[in-house]
Amino acid sequence: MDSHDLFARSSSLLRVPSWLGPDVQEERELPLDPGEYEITPGQRWTVSALKTGATVYSGMGPVEVLRADPR
Repeated sequence: MDSHDLFARSSSLLRVPSWLGPDVQEERELPLDPGEYEITPGQRWTVSALKTGATVYSGMGPVEVLRADPR
């Protein structure tokens, strides 16, 4: 394993609503920068990686992709 991988940090956070209630949000780390994702609102919101078209989220919204807080 490359030592660079040991210290790799997420570039983005995906923030989505939680089933626990309207004031609760869940966060998931994403590997790419926020600008490398496309958010499509609708009955089911989707978040896709622009380069590959891969869907990383499909579910209830609204959702946000934010820059991860560097530590």
